[in-house]
Amino acid sequence: MEQHIIELLDKLPPISLDEMKDIKLMNRIDKKYLATIDQLKQLLVLAQGKYMVQQIDGKRYNRYHTIYLDTPDEEMYTMHHNGRLVRQKVRVRTYMDSDDTFLEVKNKNNHGRTKKKRMSVGSVDTLVADGGDTLLAKHAHYLLADLVPKVENRFERITLVNMAKTERLTIDCHVKFHHCETDMHSTYDRLVIIELKRDGNVYSPVKDMLRELRIKPSGFSKYCIGSALTNPNLKRNRFKPRFTKIEKLLNKY
Repeated sequence: MEQHIIELLDKLPPISLDEMKDIKLMNRIDKKYLATIDQLKQLLVLAQGKYMVQQIDGKRYNRYHTIYLDTPDEEMYTMHHNGRLVRQKVRVRTYMDSDDTFLEVKNKNNHGRTKKKRMSVGSVDTLVADGGDTLLAKHAHYLLADLVPKVENRFERITLVNMAKTERLTIDCHVKFHHCETDMHSTYDRLVIIELKRDGNVYSPVKDMLRELRIKPSGFSKYCIGSALTNPNLKRNRFKPRFTKIEKLLNKY
């Protein structure tokens, strides 16, 4: 993480992982925004006095590694690409600083609400032995035998919480993609993915800050964008405007 960003994070009061348990927001409304590293620095200045930053073992940003599973013919990717509102993702996420790994199922309904279920596992190689099919049978349309690893990503995440503890803001930087089948790599070093997570339409201080910085809402699926960037065999027409928008954003700031 860039030193200037670390210095700005040090000016925010910390919130511990235990305190974060009160704001899991497992059944939530998400809204994503795309920004640049320079805009992130401005946002962290505006957040002074209004937000806390999650701190784990003295660190105010954390490293993530995620592997997305899909059917061999990319059924989940295709549903998202084709505009299906009701859709899901299955992934294995490792919190690299604590070495905790979870199998996760994310379901999105046609009202834009996301519901996430997860269970602790050893690794992507031990999902069957760890009982992963129990989770999938309850919350997914697939079993492990239907799925294979498709795309992995790595990124650094900052997590902010407003003083009222009614929302969580995740800020992902330095996102790197790797396709498990094509072995292609892609990186968005200067792109920042901001996600506002809250239960319902409670007041959000950061929305005014984002508006001031001209950071607008923009959908961004790490699985779909990462897949389209690293697998030339996939349909990507629906995502072309997103790639154009990202290119213009990075060239502007």
